Amino acid sequence: MSSASQTQLSNVVASELEGLRKNWFWLLVLGIALVVVGALAIGSACIAGLTTVIVLGILFLVGGIVDVVTAFWAHCWRGFWLQLLGGILYLVLGFLIVQHPVETMVTFTLVLAAAFMVGGLFRIVSALADRFHGWGWVLLNGVITLALGIMIWRQWPDSSLVVIGIFVGIDMIFAGWSWIMMALAARSVPAPPS
Repeated sequence: MSSASQTQLSNVVASELEGLRKNWFWLLVLGIALVVVGALAIGSACIAGLTTVIVLGILFLVGGIVDVVTAFWAHCWRGFWLQLLGGILYLVLGFLIVQHPVETMVTFTLVLAAAFMVGGLFRIVSALADRFHGWGWVLLNGVITLALGIMIWRQWPDSSLVVIGIFVGIDMIFAGWSWIMMALAARSVPAPPS
């Protein structure tokens, strides 16, 4: 690597650290908010799970409406039919999710297990590969997320009514602690010389 590339990389890293140092308080607020919301989700696991599924259905409905409107708004382009078909698919999927939230929770529980396993592995690999400041907390977050994914998969479908709320809450708590630790580490980064 050339000296100019190393200098440019050092400038990028210093700029990112400075941005984190300046915004450490907001990272701390985000972390605390995630911990509080996670605790609330665990306390009302069934409601949190149903809410998660219904919000997902509503998001699909909104996305479908936007795609259909966009398809007709820009109807002269070659992708009109694909855009329209995608919008209709989102509308149907959103409608089915909102109409059958409990059945969706059973299916979504399995999808959540896969997402947690992949997300946990990604966090583990990125923390071990980069070894950035505070990487141990991200590694712990990845291990916990991977373990949650495996636990969901092993319990499926018996506890689908509560598992989404419980595990999303636990993941939010650990993600919140990860943000809190990163905020505290960013606060201790020395200011660049003037």
